[in-house]
Amino acid sequence: MPIKILSVDDENDLELLLTQYFRRKIRKGEYEFSFAHNGLEALTMLLKNKDYDIILSDINMPEMDGLTMLTKINEMQNPALKCIMVSAYGDMGNIRQAMNSGAFDFATKPIDLDDLSVTIEKAIEQIQYIKTMQQEHNQLESIKGDLAVAREIQQAILPQIFPPFPENSGELDISASMNAAKDVGGDFYDFFRIDDDRIGFVIADVSGKGVPAAIFMAVSRTLIRATGIRGVIPSECITYSNDLLAKESANYMFVTVFYGIYNIKTGEVTYTNAGHNPPYLMKADGSVVQLPISKDIVVGALDDFQFTEETLQLEHGDTLLLYTDGVTEAINVNNEEYGEKRLEDTLKDVTHGSCQQIINTVKDNVKVFTGEAEQSDDITLLAIKRL
Repeated sequence: MPIKILSVDDENDLELLLTQYFRRKIRKGEYEFSFAHNGLEALTMLLKNKDYDIILSDINMPEMDGLTMLTKINEMQNPALKCIMVSAYGDMGNIRQAMNSGAFDFATKPIDLDDLSVTIEKAIEQIQYIKTMQQEHNQLESIKGDLAVAREIQQAILPQIFPPFPENSGELDISASMNAAKDVGGDFYDFFRIDDDRIGFVIADVSGKGVPAAIFMAVSRTLIRATGIRGVIPSECITYSNDLLAKESANYMFVTVFYGIYNIKTGEVTYTNAGHNPPYLMKADGSVVQLPISKDIVVGALDDFQFTEETLQLEHGDTLLLYTDGVTEAINVNNEEYGEKRLEDTLKDVTHGSCQQIINTVKDNVKVFTGEAEQSDDITLLAIKRL
């Protein structure tokens, strides 16, 4: 694309002078000149054709002078449009006013065309830089828009209505929350009804962050839900999901998963912990116990691995809290981790609270601890309580 230059001068001989001096660049398609004879004519041309790059304008002209035109051009708010003002050698007052009004540079009459050529080249450098920045800004805004949509989609696939099983509200309390560190996250939670007596629930943390983690998260969540909702036991569900993800996974991505099936009538939890943080059992008597660390590997790292399962009994008033490492590894301004000890102490203060109260308390406590430090990882919690 040629650099489009609009020359504004009431002296007709300037047109011949410019086209003769810059004839090689004009022939090569590097420069394209247009000509106006006063500020009013130039503004009319600018309104019809907004892709001019450089205005080369005399200051003293009839109908509308160059300074008035410069003021009108500034109102267009186009930082990529550069104005080079021309005036008599001794007219420093007007030249100074033009520079204060935003002119890129100036030239004095009689015009030194070699010097003007250098000035135009300098203006082109700035114009190209500004256009590049504008293009990158537009691309960034487009990406931000796409990420905002992706965030809405991601949030939409996670259960958001609580209580999720109102027909069992007298027997079961369940709640969850996911706060992504970036626009989209790699953590997820889910719960779904298997049959009248059983509910499947899952919390997971995908390796990495951002868009790749979010895509892997969506695939993992869909696969585990589609498999688990058929009622297969947790170990078989995770073994099947792992085989598929390990064979199809790109960039060596994996996901830690805690998947359990809760029996509403008996309070029994059958679960498989695939490399995830051990949950906490908050007992009705006020004690808090961390479940044993699992020996099973993460999902997606190695196929043909047979996962195991364990059982846990929830008594009336007991709560099972699941979380991702974004909670315990949250960093404050002193580079200290929140840690399991603080989490346990926080849970001891809210053992009799509802699932939503427990989750909010933990999130608030982590926020107070981290202060002004930037959130470095997704923070996800899921709580299930037998009433």
